[in-house]
Amino acid sequence: MLKENYLLYIIIYLVIINVITFAVYALDKWKAKNAKWRIRESTLLGLAAMGGSIGALLAMKVWHHKTLHNQFRYGVPLILVAQIAIGITIEYF
Repeated sequence: MLKENYLLYIIIYLVIINVITFAVYALDKWKAKNAKWRIRESTLLGLAAMGGSIGALLAMKVWHHKTLHNQFRYGVPLILVAQIAIGITIEYF
């Protein structure tokens, strides 16, 4: 019972953080096009590291945002791979 609740909370958290990450990347793209103050790259990468890597990758694809920056092009997929590895490790050990 506890494990099922724990898994549900993780799924809810991941959905929320990915929606937020997608929205923040979209906002930063809008700001870039409209010459507004930008969102720090450390914030964008931090959101990906906090579990929003799927939202970040989706936003990069949809908005064509940060796709030329190597720290995003390679960093965000590496963050996702690390998160998957951590999840598998926690699940089986």
